[in-house]
Amino acid sequence: MPSKRHGEILRLLHEEGTVTIASLADRLGVSLETVRRDVKPLTSDGSILKMHGAVGLPSMAGEAPFERRMRENADAKRAIARMVAATIRDGEAIMLDTGTTTSFLARELLGHRRLTVVTNSSDIARTLATVNGNKVYMAGGELRSDSGAAFGVSAIAFVSRFSVSHAVISTGAVDAVTGVMDYDLDEAEFARMVLSRGQRSLVITDHTKFGRQGLVQVCGLDGFSELVTDRPPPHAIAAALEQAGARLSIAGSESGI
Repeated sequence: MPSKRHGEILRLLHEEGTVTIASLADRLGVSLETVRRDVKPLTSDGSILKMHGAVGLPSMAGEAPFERRMRENADAKRAIARMVAATIRDGEAIMLDTGTTTSFLARELLGHRRLTVVTNSSDIARTLATVNGNKVYMAGGELRSDSGAAFGVSAIAFVSRFSVSHAVISTGAVDAVTGVMDYDLDEAEFARMVLSRGQRSLVITDHTKFGRQGLVQVCGLDGFSELVTDRPPPHAIAAALEQAGARLSIAGSESGI
């Protein structure tokens, strides 16, 4: 059976380039543990590469993981970013964590002026610094090689000193029971701090993250004021958001739902 699944895993990767471990488990109808066991020999012999909560093909190794993730569901992320950017006014203070959707938001904010931006992402800082009279504060610490972002105690302590109008995080997984999750402890802890610093706290994520289980909880569905996505979430998540009092906004629709 494993060899049959090995073939299926390779087929999916050739079609899509990268696939998350959670998505593989779902599509193959097996547990996460079984998928991890299945991919081990494939990563050992170099057939596939292990990445951030996912696996991919070696042919993609020349491309930085962050750049690759920027290409995934790019249209959906851009639509979400555009909707959020329209709710931010010139001169306001915003805090953004590192993530592809927040990086798209930074690009959509290039038409804004005099923003105060607090972030741990070198990509976001680079995008918004030195233009339109913006003021950018970058959290310090060791920069991760995969995302160019700073994490850890010093980064969290730095952003904890700010209070902003809009605190925005992107996320790796949204579950009706557990809430917002990520695959990395440092990222989850940083994101949790970001959400606590905004008068308005937003989770922005494309629909592929719904129903996924991450490794570390960022917060429950009552831990933020608004979730912005590109498609209506599954009923269980929509109902749980409503019960938690979080506003749900769908990019591309006339208004939040």
